[in-house]
Amino acid sequence: MSSVSFIGLGGMARAIAARALAAGNSVELVGRDAAKATDLAGELGGGATVGTFGTVPAGDVVVLAVPYSSAVAVVTQYGDALAGKVIIDISNTFDADATGLVTPDGTSGAQEIAKAAPASAHVVKAFNTVFGHVLAKGRPLDVLFAGDDARAKTDVSTFIESLGLRPLDVGGLEMARWLEGVGPLLMGLARHGAGTFDIALGVDVLG
Repeated sequence: MSSVSFIGLGGMARAIAARALAAGNSVELVGRDAAKATDLAGELGGGATVGTFGTVPAGDVVVLAVPYSSAVAVVTQYGDALAGKVIIDISNTFDADATGLVTPDGTSGAQEIAKAAPASAHVVKAFNTVFGHVLAKGRPLDVLFAGDDARAKTDVSTFIESLGLRPLDVGGLEMARWLEGVGPLLMGLARHGAGTFDIALGVDVLG
């Protein structure tokens, strides 16, 4: 089992943390609003603890569950407190109408976060291709992820599997831009072709 800290207390953090606790992982919840973190820990139960924003997270794996607009600033504020950690970036980088990306060509939100993190930390992009409310349903789903460090990717893959999900490695962190591009794709599909946000992307491996 993994020891996981969540920085951020939104719907995605709640959905992933609930599945993590159900699987027996150790979970720490951290937010700027300590009372909100305490309330969420109480709602989730399962031994979830509350950490202090800006200090060294208890978990070896840190789920950065904040909007991309504040993600780099949060990582910069934490600074060396994130040294040696595996950082899972779950953010989406699409624009206000969810038809494009706010990051410049040739980079991704995950890569910008990695630049702001300590050199000994390793950023892995994951979970941004799954809607939080769909994760909360508890069903088996595919989770695409990307990263440069082999050990960090193994840790993230193990964590994803513990949630009853299937991890699918798409390559190095340069692939994060294309994972982030799935965000507008999913939004468009939900609004048009599917007509519902109760959808998930999956991969069929044909024999």
